[in-house]
Amino acid sequence: MNKGIFVTGTATDIGKTYVTALLVKKLREAGCDTAYFKAAVSGNRRDEKGSLIPGDAAFVKDISGIPQPLDTMCPYVYENAVSPHLAAKIEGDPTELEKVVWCYEKLCGEYEYVICEGSGGIVCPIRYDEKIIMLEDIIKALDLPTIIIADAGLGTINSAVLTCHYMKAQGLKIRGLILNHFHKGDIMEEDNKFMCRQLTGLPVIACIGDGDTDIHIPAEQLKRICTSGGEL
Repeated sequence: MNKGIFVTGTATDIGKTYVTALLVKKLREAGCDTAYFKAAVSGNRRDEKGSLIPGDAAFVKDISGIPQPLDTMCPYVYENAVSPHLAAKIEGDPTELEKVVWCYEKLCGEYEYVICEGSGGIVCPIRYDEKIIMLEDIIKALDLPTIIIADAGLGTINSAVLTCHYMKAQGLKIRGLILNHFHKGDIMEEDNKFMCRQLTGLPVIACIGDGDTDIHIPAEQLKRICTSGGEL
């Protein structure tokens, strides 16, 4: 049985990579052999040899301290800072779902947990030519439950509720929400936390403040979240 979670967000640049790094770090510190995986990542720089470096993967590796080789983390790496479907049109090498699944399953055979990160928000075209692959297609192919990352500030009620409704309509399993850039005691952000729970029917699993180096989820709870069929 594969153990893991798919991290998506209400928008791009919402803090998915930062939160994912903390989730991986939490599992590693709990003694779990944990890997990171992202099917397609764009907006990357080249090293001195001209090779593209998957920046999100490098960040997670640095923050979490996992020894996983960088070249096993992202099968599709693009240079242009645009949606993966457009980056592939510009650069070539469009995403193949079969390769994504093969790379993921290989990690599942080598690690106890695999934490996957999505590209952009939930409505993200990964490939759009003679084949159409949306982000939800990858989540379904990997058969993973999800966590939604949302900003704690103004507008998050709307974006969180719409994201949840879309994902539920697609038949995706949602474990809960994590609020990023959270300021404890802020009246608006505390109310956002309450309203997100009320209007989505989902738990707010954790709130993360700027500069936090730990995610306040008990390791055993996180393990349950990452287990297929597991409850909070």
